[in-house]
Amino acid sequence: MRREFIVCDPNKCNGCRICELACSAIKESTHDPMLSRIRNVRMTAIVMMSVSCRLCEKPACVTACPRLALSQEAETHLIKIEKSLCDGCGWCIEACKFGAIALNRDTPRTVEICDLCYDLPQPRCVEFCPKDALTLSSPEQVGQLTRRDTLIDLITELAGVEQL
Repeated sequence: MRREFIVCDPNKCNGCRICELACSAIKESTHDPMLSRIRNVRMTAIVMMSVSCRLCEKPACVTACPRLALSQEAETHLIKIEKSLCDGCGWCIEACKFGAIALNRDTPRTVEICDLCYDLPQPRCVEFCPKDALTLSSPEQVGQLTRRDTLIDLITELAGVEQL
């Protein structure tokens, strides 16, 4: 199975946080962004971006867990939490370079991680994003888009230099 994760296009994201509300509604039956598994982050004064688990190939969060409460499924690459083992120490939170893990405010001895709404046709955050800023993508797709955008920027820059 191909590894896919939620990617946010900061050029489309307006910071509305509907993704957080959709996530908390489906996962916690409430509209509370603090209980969401996706987080809207302000990158600059005007750039917003939503961040969730990237389903790393070698997840640092799983390695960091001293109680072996986290594991990664081989087929889906989803990070699973054995809640009975999790004591909320936060080592996995510190290890995640994407900031995609959070303590559940209502059960502070347990962490929460995006599971891509595995039992639904697509993640709710992707489904409800009004700007289509969220997509499911593979690392290969992300790399291809990054290369394309870099080439467009380079060509634009070179065209501007030639006009001088």
